[in-house]
Amino acid sequence: MSGPSFKQSEALLARALRTIPLGTQTFSKSKTQYPHGVSPYYISRGKGARVWDVDGNEYADFINSLAAVTLGYCDPDVDRAVADMMRNGVVFSLPHPIEIEVAEELVKLIPSAEMVRFGKNGSDATAGAIRVARAFTGRDHVAICGYHGWQDWYVGATLRNKGVPGATRALTHVFRYNDIDSLHSILSAHPGEFAAVILEPMNIEQPRAGFLGEVKELAHRHGALLVFDEVVTGFRLHIGGAQSLFGVMPDLSAFGKGMANGYPVSAVVGRADVMREMEEVFFSFTFGGETLSLAAALATLQKLQREPVIDQLRRTGERVISIVRGLVAQFGLDGCCSVSGHPAWSFLSLRDVGDISMWGLKTLLLQEMFAKGVLTLGTHNISYAHGDEDLERLRRGYEAGFARMREAIDGRPLRELLQCEPIQPLFRVR
Repeated sequence: MSGPSFKQSEALLARALRTIPLGTQTFSKSKTQYPHGVSPYYISRGKGARVWDVDGNEYADFINSLAAVTLGYCDPDVDRAVADMMRNGVVFSLPHPIEIEVAEELVKLIPSAEMVRFGKNGSDATAGAIRVARAFTGRDHVAICGYHGWQDWYVGATLRNKGVPGATRALTHVFRYNDIDSLHSILSAHPGEFAAVILEPMNIEQPRAGFLGEVKELAHRHGALLVFDEVVTGFRLHIGGAQSLFGVMPDLSAFGKGMANGYPVSAVVGRADVMREMEEVFFSFTFGGETLSLAAALATLQKLQREPVIDQLRRTGERVISIVRGLVAQFGLDGCCSVSGHPAWSFLSLRDVGDISMWGLKTLLLQEMFAKGVLTLGTHNISYAHGDEDLERLRRGYEAGFARMREAIDGRPLRELLQCEPIQPLFRVR
């Protein structure tokens, strides 16, 4: 077996590891996620739905910068807005009016948004929302469901809690999605102590009928605020976020990722009486009003209203789900593969088969997908730029990967099929 060369990527990784822990700034882009010897590690450029690695290999990208890119790389409308703003400046000694323009646009689009504050990452927005909820309620405990970023208040409740004080970890409690009883048990165990219930309104699963409304009612009954983490779902599932799609209004929400088609900006939005706590709560960034990202956000939000972006993300995603499910059935992999999620953000989930771990199967699948020019980590983060050729490339990649998985399940030793060592069990965020 042979595949594309990753010589330059591997050389850059070795160089990076001398000065950068994990070789990059983002866990989900690091060597922990990509099997060495069959994976690209560095991308040099992107255009539309395609990216090129430093060795010149081309990929149809279904990661899209961890769902941050919704329109496509180098979208001309966004690039033009950023270039125009760049001629005026990036940061100033006083706010630029574009802060007001983008805030007003968010208030117009998001049903629960009455006031807005900006950050740079999704973690800024979720952490800001929790701090505001604690200030507003005078309470400390938080119930969580989903992935909410890297900061202590959340990550202390995960397996990646090294460095987080025990006192902080004790304030965060995990409940299960679509299981209202698990939330009831947590809130009842600490009566009068919860500031907030925060969850991703949807990730791998659809909310069962009435679930999100039940979460809101239960949170309010216990005196807690409801916070939606819409860092991914916002401007991807619906222009007004999952709260518009499902008709449940939170008290606070966190937005980010696709809000500016890859430029670093996020937002905390919510009820005016709660958001006014930000006049006292310290939530302040030198680059919080950085103009290039806000120009990108304004251009992105305007394009989402002007063109059928959200509808196309859904339609394209429905085709992707149909392709993958069809191939799962064709190769008889129903016992170890399933597809779930919203069409604009769907997931391929793998399970162990006998003595073959899901990590071995995932390594085999990635090996073949990368060789066929498809960049994926098991999710399908759809962009407006994805077209027929990208979906055909995805189909060919899955055909190759599923064929190898079928061989392994049928008894061919994994070591004969792999050109690398299997990736190891990883921190799973959902």
